[in-house]
Amino acid sequence: GQIYVTLSRLEKAGLVTCERAAGLPDRPDRKVHALTAAGQQRVTAWIADVSWPGPGLAEFHLKLIAAAAAGLADPLAIIDAQRRELLRRLRDAQRAAMAAPDRSDAALLLEGIALRLQADLRWLEACERNWTGWKDRP
Repeated sequence: GQIYVTLSRLEKAGLVTCERAAGLPDRPDRKVHALTAAGQQRVTAWIADVSWPGPGLAEFHLKLIAAAAAGLADPLAIIDAQRRELLRRLRDAQRAAMAAPDRSDAALLLEGIALRLQADLRWLEACERNWTGWKDRP
C-alpha cells in the first residue's frame, strides 16, 4: 500500500532505515523502520514549526461559488446537501469523542475535527443568508 511507497521514499532520502526482524514461528520476517539522525532532525524541526496552514479554499467552496455564479445549480440545494453531510460527520466525531478517554490525545484531535466541522456549518449559514431569495435577483 501507500505506506510502503512512502517508507521507501523516506529510506531513499536517508530519513529512515529499514532492517528485517525475525517474525513469529507462524509469521514471516518483518521490516522494522527507524528514524536516522537526519530523520530525527527533520521530525524535530517539523514539530517546532509554528506555521499554520493558510485559509485555503476546499474544492467544495469553489464548486459552490462557481455553480452559483454561473447559474449552473441552485446554491441553496447544494448548501442543504453539504449541511446534511457535515452534520453526519459532526455526529460521528462527537460519538467518537464520547468514546475516547477524557483528556486523551484522541479526544483532543476529535474536538479539533468537531470545531472545524462547526466552522464549516457556520460558513454554510452565511452562504445561505447571502443567497436567500437569489432567484429574485435580476
